[in-house]
Amino acid sequence: MPSKLPPTASLPPRFRRPSLFVWGISLGFLALFIQGVMATNVTLERLIRGATNLGHFIGRAFPPDLSNLDVLAWSMYETLNIAIVGVTLGVILSVPFALLAARNTSPAPWVRSITRLMIATMRTIPDLIWALIFVVAVGLGPMAGVLAIVMDTIGFAARFFSERIEEVHPGPSDALTATGAGRLSVIGGAILPETLASMTATSLYSVEKALRSAVTLGLVGAGGIGVELAAAMRLFNYDRALTIILVILVVVIGFEQLSSQIRKRVI
Repeated sequence: MPSKLPPTASLPPRFRRPSLFVWGISLGFLALFIQGVMATNVTLERLIRGATNLGHFIGRAFPPDLSNLDVLAWSMYETLNIAIVGVTLGVILSVPFALLAARNTSPAPWVRSITRLMIATMRTIPDLIWALIFVVAVGLGPMAGVLAIVMDTIGFAARFFSERIEEVHPGPSDALTATGAGRLSVIGGAILPETLASMTATSLYSVEKALRSAVTLGLVGAGGIGVELAAAMRLFNYDRALTIILVILVVVIGFEQLSSQIRKRVI
């Protein structure tokens, strides 16, 4: 049976002609890219020399040095503690921030604007900068790392929590409000239960993110296995550095698999 559709109905839509604004953005990006390549001095000669140096590093790193594996395991355990404590505190503090930043739970527009600005500020400042600030404030050690991860987690989790709260269907909230329930009762009885699965998934992602961040925070003296890695690289103990990298790899991949299984059962 012949089709009744016109011949052009099955053809993909044609691209529209770009506007002057799109052309301007594209040319500006291209100019920045070319200027960036020139400023970073990316040359074939440097790439070849870098590949040679990388080969020397790999040659000196094998076989891994397993002589102090117990010390590295304890440092990795400290890194895991920093990540878990920082994320736990950060997620707990993210909930009130999210409630104040969400359109349907914020008590006033000005409160919502100020809270969103605070969340954006915490999210914009990198966790490494937070670590440097807290190293100056509280000194070297895990406490600086925990505080840095708390700030970074609030900036990351509070944004997604608030967006999920705004997506909640208003039906259950309106029903509770009609029975005379107060604002806190509506939040605790209708809004938070519906967002619990999404918040749990976001919290697990926060732990994965914090575990990787906690390693780099140790490079600036915030405790954990990053301190061992920085010392090994400065002393050119590349075999020990490789062992540290392998320990980090095993722990991070293991935790990612664990959190993936938890998300499958929660969502």
